Amino acid sequence: MSHVIAAFVAAFVVTQISIFATTVYLHRALSHRALTVHSVAAIPFRFVIWITTGMRPREWVAVHRKHHAATDTPDDPHSPAQVGFWRVQLGNVGLYKKVAADPANTTKYARDLPPDKLDRLAFDYSLVGLGIGIAILVVTMWALGFGLLTGFLSAGIHAVMYVMLSGSINAVGHTIGKQPYDNSATNVQALALVTAGEGLHNNHHAAPTSARFSLGQAEIDPGWWLVRLLVKLHLAEVRLHDVHLKTAA
Repeated sequence: MSHVIAAFVAAFVVTQISIFATTVYLHRALSHRALTVHSVAAIPFRFVIWITTGMRPREWVAVHRKHHAATDTPDDPHSPAQVGFWRVQLGNVGLYKKVAADPANTTKYARDLPPDKLDRLAFDYSLVGLGIGIAILVVTMWALGFGLLTGFLSAGIHAVMYVMLSGSINAVGHTIGKQPYDNSATNVQALALVTAGEGLHNNHHAAPTSARFSLGQAEIDPGWWLVRLLVKLHLAEVRLHDVHLKTAA
């Protein structure tokens, strides 16, 4: 395997790990309380998010809850209907940071997630987490015989992949795709396959308290597979097993 291919493979694996942690823990568990994650699993989720994205969970939750409260209005943190498709697709990280950096927004939308001891000791230090994540990736690639530069290349590719896929959930997911339910979001199954189910965005806006995003026939939600595994291992509990729709089909 060439060093470039190895870098892409490693980056894809790390990106998928971070996306699964984002959708199951940050999105379904914390933002919408669709499931409760046991602390035995919650701490590894928090660690993965820390070293692969550097994001603070309470800030991510606050931004996302504001998105639901003000979907596709001028107050939406990342609406392609308001700021254009490409600004969300390519500049979503900037739009996110602008709202995440506002303590008033975090207080308003994530008052139920105050910083705890682990946040104060480690998880609030984003650059430290990212530095540890990069070091782990670089050392791993070196130990596998691909060299230090391949590890750094993997880290760079991962950053681009995660940012672009996250942006696409908001850009593509509010512009192109199917709309079985009456809301402005869309379903794109191909996107859902590489974003752990997040591409079923119309379904999610229709039933935000559902831990499962696949609501129709032939829809695939990989994030739900992880949720089911956690439940089977007694590491999580789904709050609502029946889907409660906000909008009709």
